[in-house]
Amino acid sequence: MARPGRAARARAAALRTQVLQSVFLPLRQDRTAQLRYAAILDGHTVNLHARLPESAGLPESAEVVLSRGRQTFTAEARVYEGPDGEVLVDAVVLLGAEVGGAPTEPGRWRLRLRLRSGRRTRVVPLLLVTPPVPYSGPTKPMAASSVTGERHRLGRSFRGSARVVSTGARPSAEVLKVHLTHAGVTVDFRLLGIRAEQPWVEFVASGRRLEQPVTSPVPGLLRVNVPLDRMPPRGNRPDHWDVVLCGADGRRLRLGRRLHDVRNPLRVFAMRSLAITPPGLPPMIVQPRYTPAGNLRVTCTRMPEAG
Repeated sequence: MARPGRAARARAAALRTQVLQSVFLPLRQDRTAQLRYAAILDGHTVNLHARLPESAGLPESAEVVLSRGRQTFTAEARVYEGPDGEVLVDAVVLLGAEVGGAPTEPGRWRLRLRLRSGRRTRVVPLLLVTPPVPYSGPTKPMAASSVTGERHRLGRSFRGSARVVSTGARPSAEVLKVHLTHAGVTVDFRLLGIRAEQPWVEFVASGRRLEQPVTSPVPGLLRVNVPLDRMPPRGNRPDHWDVVLCGADGRRLRLGRRLHDVRNPLRVFAMRSLAITPPGLPPMIVQPRYTPAGNLRVTCTRMPEAG
């Protein structure tokens, strides 16, 4: 059922683009600025490059207007004449008050250009003919801001006007730091899109469960420690310990690292392993790592010579 659904969406998107290019683009090209490049980098920085309509001439200044209802925010834009005589505009718009940008709430935000020449002011829509296409390679577009966890994407109206679609941070426990010693593992993390009442962390592996308390050294930072002498492997096969945040409301969240742009967190965010010998226990190798999905996992393996 999923494949026909994807095919139907692809056909609808192709039809929409065809209608936009054959109908709305010719009708609106003299009244809109056409985006040649539009992308959201690092999850909260909107980069825009557009060509102004000939009717706009060469304005003295320009700014991007981001609006939703009565809320309006502006960002300075650069206007200049291109090599072929066309008038071009470059702009960068920051999203999120935490990064010094527009405090965008969840919803659809209109993107327009305000042009000024002397006392004359003109507002033109930004036309997004082709939405950004995800690229391939070791990195990928940021799906969420690494600072706030909020998600922003570029969209467009039926007539092609550019929009920023913002949604809140997904409930998650984002790992900030993992510290491994001969005594134990310490994990620092923060919560996004959720509050945890009376939280604790469980380390879970093959039916085994270790409950550990959570502390908060500074506001916004949570910390959990687990002694390694409580995590020896039961046999010659590795034990894989998943790390789960629990709360009094019954919610459970895997600790992980997801606010990044790499496709293989297991390889890029590799952490060192450590050979230890807990008191009264056989030697073992401890390896914290991230799964392909970004979840934190601690693998404990008995050393071959101890077997």
